[in-house]
Amino acid sequence: MRQAWIHALVLVSVAGLTACSPGGGGPTPSPSATSASASATATPSPDTETTVPAPSPPPSSAPATSLPGKGNAELAIMVKPSESEPALNYTLVCKDGAPADESSHPSAAAACTALKDNPAVLSPAPRSTDQACTQQYGGPQQATVTGIVDDSPVDVSFARRDGCEIGLWNAAKDVIGSAGGVS
Repeated sequence: MRQAWIHALVLVSVAGLTACSPGGGGPTPSPSATSASASATATPSPDTETTVPAPSPPPSSAPATSLPGKGNAELAIMVKPSESEPALNYTLVCKDGAPADESSHPSAAAACTALKDNPAVLSPAPRSTDQACTQQYGGPQQATVTGIVDDSPVDVSFARRDGCEIGLWNAAKDVIGSAGGVS
């Protein structure tokens, strides 16, 4: 019974594709399908060419990875652990991947190394409107990073409202720093 059900589903799917295909022609039966019943149940060959291009994969909200950078940065980082807590403000200054004396970042060496290894971590791709994200809440934390990394301006905000935003936060966690119970 189950096999008959699957067979009927395949036939309906093929019939639907035939009705929607350009020109209304539908798939051409394979040369081995010689009887009327065989041609009615034949599926198109995997080698059959179509005129419809495959859809492009959706853009990712994950930050782009890039080649190692110069490791130079001058950033102002504001982390708000929650609505009721005051914002934490850090300064991060990196020269050739090493923190400068004026840095007040709690993990300046790790942050400078992260920026030298992947300066694009602070330049995530814009989030697509049709991107599916897990509906999980990572916490009330928010962060804003502004300044310059390797001569490129940076002005980016982070939050933890859903799976996509948590992923971006985690990718930049060395630069954001640990705050509000999030490491």
